[in-house]
Amino acid sequence: MDIASRPSEPAENPKVADAAPPPQAPPSIRREDYLPPAWLVPEVALDFRLGLEETRVASRLSVRRNPEGNGTATLRLNGDQITPLTLRIDGQEVHDWRMDGPDLLVALPGEAHQVEIETCLNPGANSQLMGLYASNGMLCTQCEAEGFRRITFFPDRPDVLSTYTVRMRGDKAKFPILLANGNCTAQGEDADGTHWAEWHDPWPKPSYLFALVAGELVANHATFTTMTGRTVDLNIWVRPGDEDRTQHAMDSLIASMKWDEETFGREYDLDLFNIVAVSDFNMGAMENKGLNVFNTRYVLADPETATDADYDAVEGVIGHEYFHNWSGNRVTCRDWFQLSLKEGFTVLRDQLFSADMGSEAVKRIEDVRVLRIAQFPEDSGPLAHPIRPDSYQEISNFYTATVYNKGAEVIRMMRTMAGPERFRKGTDLYFDRHDGQAATCEDFVKAIEDGAGLDLRQFRLWYAQAGTPQVGVELEHKGTQAILRLTQSVPATPGQPEKQPMPIPLRLALYDRDRGEHSGEKLVVLDKDSDTFVFDGFARPPVLSINRGFSAPVAIRFPRDNADLVFLAAHDDDPFARYEAMQGLVVQHLVAAVSGQLDEATRAEARHAIGEAFAAIIADPALDDLMRGELMILPAETYLAEQLAVSDPGAIHAEREGLKRWLGRELAGPLRSLHDRAAAVAYARDAAARGARKIKTQALTLIAAGDPAEGARRAYAQYTAADNMTDRQGALMVLASLDAPEREEALADFHRRYEGNALVIDKWFSLQAGSFHPRVLEHIRALARHPDFTMGNPNRVRALYMAATANPDAFHHESGEGYRMIGELIRKLDPINAQTAARFVPALGRWRRIEPVRAAQMRAELERTAAVPDLSRDVREQVSKSLG
Repeated sequence: MDIASRPSEPAENPKVADAAPPPQAPPSIRREDYLPPAWLVPEVALDFRLGLEETRVASRLSVRRNPEGNGTATLRLNGDQITPLTLRIDGQEVHDWRMDGPDLLVALPGEAHQVEIETCLNPGANSQLMGLYASNGMLCTQCEAEGFRRITFFPDRPDVLSTYTVRMRGDKAKFPILLANGNCTAQGEDADGTHWAEWHDPWPKPSYLFALVAGELVANHATFTTMTGRTVDLNIWVRPGDEDRTQHAMDSLIASMKWDEETFGREYDLDLFNIVAVSDFNMGAMENKGLNVFNTRYVLADPETATDADYDAVEGVIGHEYFHNWSGNRVTCRDWFQLSLKEGFTVLRDQLFSADMGSEAVKRIEDVRVLRIAQFPEDSGPLAHPIRPDSYQEISNFYTATVYNKGAEVIRMMRTMAGPERFRKGTDLYFDRHDGQAATCEDFVKAIEDGAGLDLRQFRLWYAQAGTPQVGVELEHKGTQAILRLTQSVPATPGQPEKQPMPIPLRLALYDRDRGEHSGEKLVVLDKDSDTFVFDGFARPPVLSINRGFSAPVAIRFPRDNADLVFLAAHDDDPFARYEAMQGLVVQHLVAAVSGQLDEATRAEARHAIGEAFAAIIADPALDDLMRGELMILPAETYLAEQLAVSDPGAIHAEREGLKRWLGRELAGPLRSLHDRAAAVAYARDAAARGARKIKTQALTLIAAGDPAEGARRAYAQYTAADNMTDRQGALMVLASLDAPEREEALADFHRRYEGNALVIDKWFSLQAGSFHPRVLEHIRALARHPDFTMGNPNRVRALYMAATANPDAFHHESGEGYRMIGELIRKLDPINAQTAARFVPALGRWRRIEPVRAAQMRAELERTAAVPDLSRDVREQVSKSLG
């Protein structure tokens, strides 16, 4: 498809070759060093005396020696920034314990003991948002991956499974609602204004799944009847005033429970399921057993404040966390190297769920777009790692697109090769074999192998090798035969210079170019460096549709004529392949243009082909508007950069924007008609209305590119007439990039209209930081000084600065100001919230793939960050790998 070569190890830029050596990396934890825990903790009892500034935690651990352990008498209890106030063994206070860094060590003779420890915490000062912390007067927890050790001393590892009993006591006025995992077994009030509640979770779980929430909350309540007739009480807990925006989340939860029973045979196993929405949260959500804690952005939704994409995200994340009840909780990870065991599998499950709830074709395209924008660059950069890593320095850095999204694609390939029914037999076997266990990725693959009847010996390489496979395609026609030659190579990645060929399942079809039809889809598996496949019955050369449905997470290298791509964009009956042909047509043109391979005649010819394809898409009555909207989206600039060994972000941006302007002018009439048609569709949540809103924004974007004045007029009219956030945000997005008076009026109105609504004000920040306005960097700096901006809330930080890193006009500005801005952010944010700060490092770490001047500027910011003496492990690991 592409015409640019992509060496796996591009030569270093000579202008930065003499830079200072990278800092020494923190020590690594290696998968091969895994040992079973020396001590197990079958039962845990926790007693909390709750307070925002002081919370006392008394823990009682029933420990017993693990017969599979190393026999040591030393019990190691992990801690992080906590100090024991008292330590008792079997009821007797002891003092012969010692600290090993943050961990508490105590020698225990015999086989079993009761260990009691008391600690004191300050949740209000916990800006890292790991462990027990305060969020707007509420107490909540986040313990994955290693947050429980910030609450009490414990063998904080996923292969130590315990049943938990939790007692909480606190001021009833401050904390009227007290929640924990499992079922509430008792509650009461005391004469001093405090009240208490006891909770018990009967299912053994690792400490990372512990959860506690205390605060002023109200619930949207419902019930669900399981497939065996049990009634489950459902609650979505939010701040008072937010309950009217929770019905979509509740509907999504009920749909998730029903779908998991029907599709995977998994029934919920407690009498109660609680979700709590909090405004300060490092992640999207957390699957704690029976008590899911969510970022508010994935719970709250109504037409006035949430876009269609927000609705989809709520549904998908609600499903994801619920599905973890089996793929993550009932069967958990042996160690953190197995993270994709639960996350990759659960991402696949939530993708299949969302596809069944909406448009399967559009969902598949959206998932692949995310993979290409986020994971493909990760796979080709300094932070590349297998979906089952071999080592890490800070585990929070491995919550990556590779572990999640590529992990899902790898499991999807097994499903493709087995078929849905046999794959279901494999997952049933997996759950039956490992229920209540801490399992490994190998356990999962073995269950699919046995249950589905597949030979997956070679397939296991997908778990061990990093890098995106490159598949070369040649199609030759001889007589009546189509001869398909395929090759594969997996690029070198850090620590893995040599790779072995992996099984790559490719769905394909060969089209008769006269009839516009094919004789049936075929599945071929490329499991060697090269292979040849012969197909009979073609009097003329056929048109190849390959990797249909994106059956494998690979990059296809198949130079082809524009005519073939236009043919597939018009005729392919696989929706993803049709989308792919359209993308290929644009990618092929833009990469050639950026590479200086086009003269004016060739440029005009390529643009004409693209315009012809766009016109056909706009006019095609057989297309639904949701799919039409997908086909009108141009390839992302990050994906375009992946097609080049070394890219010039400025040139890519200029060429892509130039094509947008040309399309906007060339198709001005059809685009305006399309926008008018879509604008006449009343708001509804059905597919037709959602599709109309989608194409309305896509048409408006191209109209504004071709004619800014007309774009501003239409966008402002759409903004003022909007009765929903999708239309209002789409219009404001277009206005934010225009140097027009309507821009300032709409931005000011948006802020006045939604002042105090944190999630919507996040949009206000993001739209401006992501705009292509000529003074965007100036705007971002001003927004960082805005009274509504805070470094203490991860959502707000991401809203402003993640939008900036995704904006080539800002991040890749030729002055280097965008790089300096992100470098400053990382260094300022690291002491406040290291986990969030580390998420910004990879954008700078792409310097080797960028042209010389910008590469030097990016590396300089990494070196400034590396020179900070007290960097967190999170940031230090990312920086050292990016420089090394």
